[in-house]
Amino acid sequence: MQIDVFFDPICPWCFIGKRRLQRALGQRPGISAVLNWRPFMLNPDMPPQGMERHAYLLHKFGTEARVRRLLGALEATGQSEEIGFNFDDIQHTPATHDAHRLVKYAAEHGQGEPVVENLFRSFFIEGRNIGLLDELSAIGRSVGLDGGALDAYLDSTVDASWVIEQNSQAHRLGVNGVPCFLFNDELALQGAQPSDILARLLDAAAA
Repeated sequence: MQIDVFFDPICPWCFIGKRRLQRALGQRPGISAVLNWRPFMLNPDMPPQGMERHAYLLHKFGTEARVRRLLGALEATGQSEEIGFNFDDIQHTPATHDAHRLVKYAAEHGQGEPVVENLFRSFFIEGRNIGLLDELSAIGRSVGLDGGALDAYLDSTVDASWVIEQNSQAHRLGVNGVPCFLFNDELALQGAQPSDILARLLDAAAA
């Protein structure tokens, strides 16, 4: 089964959705799934250098009180999925264009899923700036990608237009929020739905 996962590595619900999808797949051992990680940019107009985190959150959500409520709810949900969100250590909200390029490169070398996992962990738990090429290189190397070839790729513009086109294609398909899961190009589910709902979609797609 092919599962296309539209995501952005700075989306906390995407991290939660990844965990829930993994649990759903664990509940269906008879289903062999191939995950295809597809770019979606929550902030397509983000400056290349990103934004200071606090300013970004206020710009996006409006008030300090609302930001605190949202982060508190995310922390509680994360704990239920064994994700220790560490929002206090995030000082910068990055542009994710190059992070999506890294995922494509890693997937072509059989390391897409572990790179996605490490991007989430690096940003949400370790507070690292995943908009920096040095950080992306370190993430790629941590899963065994050849450093020299990876750095040459990241320093180039290869796949830059691909990320933009994939983001546009996601919107044309009707994806207006992430995570969004597309099963065998037929059944779609948007949002970090509970694992039992994801498992039922797996059953329907398999049928």
